[in-house]
Amino acid sequence: MADAGKIAALLLKKYPAPKLALHYRNPLELLIAVILSAQCTDARVNEVTASLFKKYKKARDYAAADPAVLEEEIRSTGFYKNKTRSVIACCEKLVADFHGEVPRTLEELTALPGVGRKTANMVLGNAFGVPAIAVDTHVLRVSNRLGLVHSDDPEKVEAALMRQVAKDKWTAFGNAMILHGRETCIARKPRCPECLLRAVCEWPDKD
Repeated sequence: MADAGKIAALLLKKYPAPKLALHYRNPLELLIAVILSAQCTDARVNEVTASLFKKYKKARDYAAADPAVLEEEIRSTGFYKNKTRSVIACCEKLVADFHGEVPRTLEELTALPGVGRKTANMVLGNAFGVPAIAVDTHVLRVSNRLGLVHSDDPEKVEAALMRQVAKDKWTAFGNAMILHGRETCIARKPRCPECLLRAVCEWPDKD
């Protein structure tokens, strides 16, 4: 098994204050941005939310949105019909059950339409400062390549990483893993020769 403590230390030396690439100013904006980011680049989401967040400021604004209008506003993020349904239903529940405020627990967040553990953990860790590891495609790929885990199940990977990494480092570690997966340990051709984790990586195909 790879040394999670050593990996975390190396990553956080390179990325001492790792942040998400999504632009947001409050928990609701992050929640909406993460929902829109499914199967879409963060850069494209940021383009869309630049104007979206000026128009929709509260959960009730999304809850009252005309679906046809919102679909056009988020069309370029892909899967826009499903995302529109998720955003409106999510915000309807926020208004009905949480006075329009984004809740601060995993259980409450994952009860919202369109919100899974990854989205909930991104919001908890980055908007509320609650230690959490969000397992997106980058974290899933990188943690398996490194040898920290041996599973394609995001929930099992999350649990395994939480056991191996100090709790106060969970959010930063997850964010750094995302950055490392985007910049170095990319999907098709990882940049192994220049990787700072090469010496501690257990991937048999590293070149």
